[in-house]
Amino acid sequence: MKRSTTALLTLGTVTAAVAGGVLFLGSGGGAGASGKGGEGGDGLLPATATVQRTDLVRSTTVDGRLDFAQRRVVKAAVEGTVTVAAAEGETVRRGEALYELNDKPVTLLYGPVPMFREMKVGDRGSDVLQLERNLRDLGYGFRLYVDTEYGKDTEAAVKRWQKHLNRATTGRVGKGDVVFQPDRVKVVSADAALADQVGPDGPVLTIASTKPVVRAELEQTDGALTARGTKVEVTLPSGRTVRGKVAGTVRPEEDGSEGAAQEGITVEVVLDGGARAASGEDARAAASVTFVSEARKGVLAVPVEAVVALRGENGGYGLQIVRGTSSTMVRVETGMTADGQIEVSGAGLREGMKAGVAKP
Repeated sequence: MKRSTTALLTLGTVTAAVAGGVLFLGSGGGAGASGKGGEGGDGLLPATATVQRTDLVRSTTVDGRLDFAQRRVVKAAVEGTVTVAAAEGETVRRGEALYELNDKPVTLLYGPVPMFREMKVGDRGSDVLQLERNLRDLGYGFRLYVDTEYGKDTEAAVKRWQKHLNRATTGRVGKGDVVFQPDRVKVVSADAALADQVGPDGPVLTIASTKPVVRAELEQTDGALTARGTKVEVTLPSGRTVRGKVAGTVRPEEDGSEGAAQEGITVEVVLDGGARAASGEDARAAASVTFVSEARKGVLAVPVEAVVALRGENGGYGLQIVRGTSSTMVRVETGMTADGQIEVSGAGLREGMKAGVAKP
């Protein structure tokens, strides 16, 4: 896994210039001490940097790859022979066949309740309700009262549907006749080929939602970055940059890599803009995902080398502020560091001031 941890500085840069006086950085004295500029013993002039108001961002960038959300395996409910295999990459909608078993289509219907039994007249339950909703939405619900009871009107609607599919008009819906999923699905892979024999619970195909995502692997120490809603920036294979957010973590079996649990944490990132964001991208090529671990907006910052450790019992840190040919040590509080810059704050510290920078 390629990984880089960087700190980005945006909305401004720190400018450096050669000053006319020497600043005795860290040479004793406390905050408020002042001195007149002059040439140092080595004949070198120190540099100054401008105190700048800016945004500091610390980030971690890792490799990622395009995929689709909610990947899962569809297993055969009954034993049979695959007579039409699933078409990889195809989007399957309500009423369409995912594959065919024993020359009979296994149809996709929408609903949260899995197909767990044969449904027939006299049955009641939420599975019956979602079946009736699908029959209605597919146009077979003439005189169908949508409820939780499988009545004669349900049987009549099922027969009309079966006749359209060129199946035996039994009026019953068997376990192997349909697959319920929350919405349309993308066929990721055909796990059973044409003429394969599959038994109950044998994998037939792998599906996912049609929502594009990017999967990226973080180290175990980056657990804070895996929180749902964490904002990221994704550089797609084409070089385009889009924004997104963490949708959650992915179990190893969903990611297709057995060792993912030991090596790191795989997160799933949804892209702002949905399917349009990934349109035309090469799913086989790598993407990169930048996670922002910390950000400070509109803070005062200077190069890290400008901060002086103060001597004395109070200790702390200061900046040697240059005014003309003289300088004054100003006590500061330090904060986040990023890209060689450090956040500073303190009484009297203002944007545009010049601070002495230690000699390299």
